Amino acid sequence: MTEITEYITNDFKAIDSQDTIAAVQLFFDELHFSHFPIIEDGIYIGSIAADDIETFDFDKKVADYRFTLEVFFTRTTTIWLDVLEVFAKNHTNLVPVLDDNNKYVGYYEIEDIIKFFHETPFLKEVGSIIIVKKAILDYSMSQITQIVESNNGKLLGLFVSGANVESVEITLKINLGAINEIIQTFRRYDYEILSEHQEDNYINNLKERSDYLDKYLNI
Repeated sequence: MTEITEYITNDFKAIDSQDTIAAVQLFFDELHFSHFPIIEDGIYIGSIAADDIETFDFDKKVADYRFTLEVFFTRTTTIWLDVLEVFAKNHTNLVPVLDDNNKYVGYYEIEDIIKFFHETPFLKEVGSIIIVKKAILDYSMSQITQIVESNNGKLLGLFVSGANVESVEITLKINLGAINEIIQTFRRYDYEILSEHQEDNYINNLKERSDYLDKYLNI
């Protein structure tokens, strides 16, 4: 699989703090970035937002608005899930990348990170999605994995897709294994199944009984 660092780009050079606001406004007018990195003497000092630049005086320099810069970044060693988190937390479509010595390297664009995500087995491989729910104090990732693997399932990935103070929702992608047996085992361990599955004998039996009852009552 492609390394995420292969998506680091320098198609556009970082903006220098001594550049004029007029030049930066023109830059954002022509491109779709929500933010762009600012450097001073080659050092990253923050990112300027496209929404903010519209309110600045065009004859001033970027350095005059240093206090408005948003400081967020990732590193060349950061794994892709953490990179994605930086995008989400900062509501941006561009994230600067620094090396371990804080040297500016380039930037990631959100479209490239999504493309990378699509190449992971979680999305690329064929499989079944199961969403389970349990009390937040009672669930266990190791238990979830054990339930899948004890039924000869192969877990392609899982993540917390929803949570509050009382409960947590876990989304799993599975290939191989008997889905019905996996689902019934989750129920035996008091997990609620939120996703619908044709292989779910428990739900199918309930539906058959309901249909029979409706038919009986309508006689």
